[in-house]
Amino acid sequence: MQKAQGMNRREFLKVGVAGTASALIAGDALAETVQRLVAEPFAFPKPVYRTLGRTGLKVTVISFGAMLTPEAEVIRLAINNGVNYVDTARRYMGGRNEEIVGQAIKGRREKVYIATKTQPASRTKDEIIKDVETSLSKLGTDYIDVIQLHNLESSERIFVAETKEALLKLKEQGKVRFFGVTTHKNEAIVLNALVDDKDRFFDTALVAYNFKSGKEIGAAIERAAKAGVGIIAMKTQQGGYSTSALGTISPHQAALKWALQNPYITNAIPGMKDMAQLKEDIAVMGMKFTAQDEHILKRYNAAIAPFYCSFCGKCESACPYGVEISNVNRSLMYAEGYRSGELALSTYREIPIAASAAVCANCPACTAHCVNDLDIAAKMERARIILA
Repeated sequence: MQKAQGMNRREFLKVGVAGTASALIAGDALAETVQRLVAEPFAFPKPVYRTLGRTGLKVTVISFGAMLTPEAEVIRLAINNGVNYVDTARRYMGGRNEEIVGQAIKGRREKVYIATKTQPASRTKDEIIKDVETSLSKLGTDYIDVIQLHNLESSERIFVAETKEALLKLKEQGKVRFFGVTTHKNEAIVLNALVDDKDRFFDTALVAYNFKSGKEIGAAIERAAKAGVGIIAMKTQQGGYSTSALGTISPHQAALKWALQNPYITNAIPGMKDMAQLKEDIAVMGMKFTAQDEHILKRYNAAIAPFYCSFCGKCESACPYGVEISNVNRSLMYAEGYRSGELALSTYREIPIAASAAVCANCPACTAHCVNDLDIAAKMERARIILA
């Protein structure tokens, strides 16, 4: 693996891991997998539902992550074929994403549940109320099914009385139905705080969860789900990186199936930019995770190991300057995996300058160590080059 880490990303993805996809997967299984991806005409699968915790909402296990979807027609097609949960946010696409979702749900509002988010920096009652009212306007709807506090990294915001007061007022006014949180980092801490909250105030949690997630995250998901919290999985694709290591086989269906095999996950919201991604992801509805899927994920994991960050944050305590290494790496993932420069830059700019990769330029030697052997210094240098 050290040799692979010495390659640049493009070289390593081109080379991949020794062997071919056909050597990994039996001929019949390979043919079946390829057929699913390229067969025309495409037949949308019958919707499969799970209950979103204490909300009681019956949602499709493959739901729609609209974060990078530029065309309303893609979302509209998904809704017309049974997908009934769409996740968006005020900050996506510079504020345009909610408008696109609004176009998609026009005339279809009763067929779909809408989840959006407050701005990450919003804390006060007035800020939260303003966020929701702005989202309602952009979405062109009278109510939001699930309003989520965006990007929690600790338990602190879960217990803010002013936040709860604002959300309760909005619920009394009929503008929101249920409350949720989202978390990319310290997920176990956030999930356990939802359970420990004596008010059991928040109904859902949108959690970064994939086949590389630690056991502590799985345990926290189970505990929260058993307490009635509806768990939605995001970042299921481990960065969504393109790789030739699998030949014609895509790892993304296998990654989705892995997440959904967990009975405590209600649904997943893979980002779907276009019709091809919609068809690939929606086809997973009703499929089971197989031995072939497990092999595919092992190959994919090996291919992206030199640059994928799991955002565990364990490296950050060793940084004397308090650099938010996980958030810097998440910004890089948006640029290199999601291939969205806009999202990468907006995420990076949310990091205080004093905690950004800019600080690393004056550091003589990186003292932070990654438990997965990522070259943190090289990652921070790359962030300075493409995100500064």
